[in-house]
This record gives sequence, C-alpha cells and structure tokens, in this order.
Amino acid sequence: MTDLNDYLEPVSIEKPEFEDLEGPAGFSHNLSISTESNPVKEPWKYKIALIGVPDDRNSLNRGCSKGPDIIRKRLYMLARVPGKTKAADLGNIRTGVTFEDTVSGLAYVMYHLVKAGTIPVIIGGSSALSLAVDRCFSELGHRYTLACVDSRIDFTPNREETDSRNYLNRIIYGNKSAIGHFVNIGYQTYLNDYQSVNRLLKRKAELVRIGDARQALHLTEPLMRDSDAVLFDIAAVRQSDAPGTRFTSPNGFYGEEICLLSRYAGISDSLKIFGIFEVNPDLDNNFQTSDLAAQIIWFFIEGAGQKQNEADFLDDQTSGRFTRYHVHVADMEDDMIFVRSNITDRWWMEIHTPKGTIKYASCSHEDYLLANKNEIPERWFRAVEKFSF
Repeated sequence: MTDLNDYLEPVSIEKPEFEDLEGPAGFSHNLSISTESNPVKEPWKYKIALIGVPDDRNSLNRGCSKGPDIIRKRLYMLARVPGKTKAADLGNIRTGVTFEDTVSGLAYVMYHLVKAGTIPVIIGGSSALSLAVDRCFSELGHRYTLACVDSRIDFTPNREETDSRNYLNRIIYGNKSAIGHFVNIGYQTYLNDYQSVNRLLKRKAELVRIGDARQALHLTEPLMRDSDAVLFDIAAVRQSDAPGTRFTSPNGFYGEEICLLSRYAGISDSLKIFGIFEVNPDLDNNFQTSDLAAQIIWFFIEGAGQKQNEADFLDDQTSGRFTRYHVHVADMEDDMIFVRSNITDRWWMEIHTPKGTIKYASCSHEDYLLANKNEIPERWFRAVEKFSF
C-alpha cells in the first residue's frame, strides 16, 4: 500500500518538564508514535490515527497553526486510556506551498486510512481544513453526514473566498461534494446571520442551539451516532473554559460537557473521521485551552474503546441484544417500530423505505415516549425523508 509517511512529518516535541504519570500509566504508552528513527509503517493496523495539521492559512485565527504540537504535548501528559484500543500518532501533515495543497495532502492520507477502517483524528489548525473531510468522502464515493460542534455556523449567504468562517459554502454548494446531511450542535443565535440559518434549515439541516443542547445534552447522542464525521471548533466552549482562540464567547459549553460530546462521537457506530480545530496557543492562559483540547481527544479515544458496533446487528431479531416495541399512532397505517439495545440502552426507529428495504435511524427514549402519546417524533419525519432517496 501507499507509504503515507511521504505526506507526514514525524513527531518531534520536547519532553515535558515534569510528568505526573510515569511509565506505563502515561498516555504516550497507549499508542505507537511515528518518529524520525522509527516511523509507523502500517498505520491501517491501528483503530485510531492522530494527525496534526499545523496550517492556519485561510483562518482569521492566526496562531492556531501552533496548536497541534502543543495539544499533542499536553495529551501525552494525560493518563493511559483504559482498554486495548490500538492507536498511533502519525505526526503532522507536511504543509503545502498553498493551503489547497495542505487540504489535498490531508484528504489523501485520510482517504487511505478510512478505506482501511482506521479513524483519523485531525488536530488543527484552521477549521477550513474541514474541506479535506469532504474531499475524502467524495473520493470514497460515500454520501456522508457531517456534524459540527461550533458556536458559529461557518456558512454565509454569499459565496466568498473560502476561509475558516465560510468553508461550508464550498461543501454545501460544491458540485463534487458528497455531503448528504448537515448537523450543527451548540450554535449561538446572536453570533449567526439568520439568513444563513434559514438557508440551512430549508436544506433540512439539523441545527441545535446552545441552550437546547445544554438543557438535554443526552439528546445530542443520536445525532453523533448517525454522523460519519464530527468536527469540533474550540470556540463552541465558553471563554472562561477555553480562552485560547480568536472568536470566543462568554456563553457556550462547559469543559465537562464538551468532553461528553466527544465521548458520544467516540462510541458512534457510524463515525469515520474526528477533528478539533482553532486552538491558538498564542491566546491561551497557562495551557488551559490546549489541555481541554487534549482531554477532548482523550475522551474520544476512550469512547471509541467502548464502541459496540450495534448497528451491524439491528436486523438480527434472534440475538437477544435488542427489544422491539410496536407503537400504534393514529392516522398511521402501520405501527411505528422502536428498537432498544439491552446492552447500551440506546434507541433506534425502524424505517421501511419505498424500495422495500429496512433502515434504522438513531433516536432517543424521549422519541419513543412521544409516539406513545400519539405524536409522531420530528426525528421520524427526518428519517423517512432521508431514506426516501
């Protein structure tokens, strides 16, 4: 197979001045590290591959190119992740002559990893690097769902030169884009153009305001579960918890909440790419934001180690893993069928498509309770529309 090391700079960071956890208890003993003297030659043998992208071109947050190595250094100071998840740190993408060259290189590396079943964890850099995610799925020929955790939806009504504030324009309007569905979790109404929000809503995007997300954080888990790529902008976190970025807000997720969202992404059966962007060490306070970013990655890996891959068994009614519930709702010809996992207590809805096939859409216990009140959940309508094509 292709040697991806041609596109990567090996890991090269200074050893921390002190280590709270020494020996095998430390995170660095959790993974294989690609160094100049000992590169990781077969990254597809690992479940997770960390990739730094030190490029802040096309970003108004200059200085975030320093984020990957600082985050990596702080990550190595954390504890070993429980379990036997095989992970590797492949180093940093070699930055290209232009930003587009970097995007192309990142997309190429991710393409080979995803194709082999390895989950790339992108440590940015500019959030405009998300363009590489779209290009990766386009090359794979895979129609995908993108979930962004961000206080600002990086989409504008006008088509302008692409940067970190409007990269979604190219993804959503792009003729070659493979995006099928877009989700944003944690947007703040007063930071967004209502025209942009309305345009996305007309395209059936799912946009969850920060207040709604924080009021019932567990209801974001089904959104993560059905997403192929989940990308975090550190600005989704309130300024008091993450000051190290250009566009902060006094409101947003708390550190514990953003880590829980990351874990939800980790346990997702569908997820193929994870990323975190816009951490700017130049604006940070005593590594506060870099430490939080490291912990976000840690919780993602911890979640990935608990992945059950239950979606592969939903059709099997003899396994004993699931309980099926038939709910009659007035004005519906057939019963709605809900499926609950006896292992994780997660829920799905069974959808019969016009082609005669059966699909499953992630949902919550609350959706089941709503159906029992003779109300059709909004998530059911979205799922029927999604699987009609």
